[in-house]
Formats: sequence, structure tokens, C-alpha cells
Amino acid sequence: MMLEPMTAMDSTRQDLRLTSIVVASVFVIVFLVVRAVGNNSIMLNGYSAVMYCAIICIGIQWLAWIPASIGKTERFYDLAGGLTFLTVVGFSLWAGSQSEPPSSRELIISVLVFIWSLRLSFFLYFRIHRTGKDGRFDQLKTSPIRFLIPWTLQGLWVFLTMAVVIVINSQADSAPALGIWDAVGLFVWILGFGIETIADQQKTVFNTDPSNQGKWIESGLWSYSRHPNYFGEIFLWTGIAFFGVSCFSGLERVAWISPIFIYILLTKVSGTPILDRRALEKWGDDPLYQKYRENTPALVPRLFNKT
Repeated sequence: MMLEPMTAMDSTRQDLRLTSIVVASVFVIVFLVVRAVGNNSIMLNGYSAVMYCAIICIGIQWLAWIPASIGKTERFYDLAGGLTFLTVVGFSLWAGSQSEPPSSRELIISVLVFIWSLRLSFFLYFRIHRTGKDGRFDQLKTSPIRFLIPWTLQGLWVFLTMAVVIVINSQADSAPALGIWDAVGLFVWILGFGIETIADQQKTVFNTDPSNQGKWIESGLWSYSRHPNYFGEIFLWTGIAFFGVSCFSGLERVAWISPIFIYILLTKVSGTPILDRRALEKWGDDPLYQKYRENTPALVPRLFNKT
């Protein structure tokens, strides 16, 4: 009987140690990025607008973590992320307007983020309500302390993903006129957004068909890439990064960590590695899946099907 409280205490200590490491690491990363990209940002009460955006990113996640940890639910995780994107867009636009009205570039990228955030947030929200849960959180939501980890990481995800937009929107200097790089950025964003949206829709239709239960999708865009939605995600944020070419100087270019961070996140951390591992657990012994996996790139679509 004495072993149970001792085991629980050890588990709590481990959770506290791991969570402390994650939170401290996130704070260090955010601090370094803020110091690098915030030199030309509008100042509010002695602090850069970039720092306020970082506080918003983490703060909203921590506030959402409180009811989520009490209810042990991840159902509103994606909505909280989407709300944070929209809040940061609005705040950074307002902050930048303290020196001059928002430029055309600022308005364009803000609208692009607004469209992307609304679509993805509601798509993920309805998906999790349809499936009932997100398996990524099964071992995390049982402990309030451990459950703080994904919420903190989501704050980091929003901040680093939004880095280009935050810097452009909050710059104190006058914005240069729109140019060729902005046109390239818009084209790349539209292409990436289209790929992501179509891929998500195709997979949703496939999974909602009872005859496809227990099968993997290999039709449509999924015949050219095993993860076309992730390719579209990386591509569209690369498009956003192009908008900074003509207006970034010095260390502001650190904001271009955004598409690099997204690429690493989706290909090395929480995206394709997890999904590929689950797929191999389900269908790894199936010769047809092995053939699909062999003939279909993990990320960058092949423009023709390999025979």
C-alpha cells in the first residue's frame, strides 16, 4: 500500500522535471528570437511589440491549459492555437499602426494568415470531434503538469511560425512598396494553401467512407506524396517568408526561421515521423502498402507516378 503514493510522487517529480526543462527551453528560444528581430519594432511602454506578441503566444496557451487540464481534454487545443494566430495578427497590426497606417504588404499577409488559421483550426477541431480524441495526447493529458508541455510548445509554434508576419507588421520604419518578391510570395502561398486544403479534403472524404475503414489513402494528391498536406503547409509559409525579402535588414532576417522551423517540425518531430510509425504498425506487413511507400515520396510530390 505504501508503494502507490511513493510511485505517484516519483511520477510527479519526473513530470515536473521534464515540464520545467521544456518551459525553460521555450523561454530561452523565444527570448533569443525576440532580441534578434525586435530592434526595429515599435516600442510600447519600453518593450518591443515583438515581445508582447511572444507573451500573447505563450499566455493564451497557458490560460487554455487550465480548463483543459481540469477536464483532461484536448478537444479545444487546435482552436486555441487558431485563436492565438488571429490575436497576434490583430495585435501586431495595431502595434505597427502606432507609427503609421498598415501598409498593403501588412494587410495582405495578415489576411493570408487569417484565412489559413480559420480553415486549419476548424478543420482540426471538427476532425477531433469526429474521431473523439487525438492519440498524441493520450499519455500527456493524464497529468496536469505533463499536459502543460504541448500547450507551451504550441505557444512556441505560433510565435516562430508567425515570426515573419510579426516583424513586418510591427516595424517602426516606413514599409517599401510592393515588388516582385511579394508577388512571388503570394503565388507560392496560394499554391501551398491549395495543396494543403485539397489534400485535407481528399483524406476526409476517404476516411468518412465506411468501405475505406482500415485502409490508407493513395488516391488524388496522396498518390504523388504520402504527406501532401504537410508539403502544402511548408510551401505556404515559405510564401509568407518571401514578403520579408524587401523589408528585412540585419538580424530581422532571423525571422526567416519560420519556414525552416515548420519543415523541421513536420519532417523530424511531430509530423511525418509519428504518422509513418503508426502506418508501419498498421500496414507494415502489407505488400501493397510497402509498394505504395516505396513508390511515393514522403513529402515533395513526384510529378508522375512510378510504375
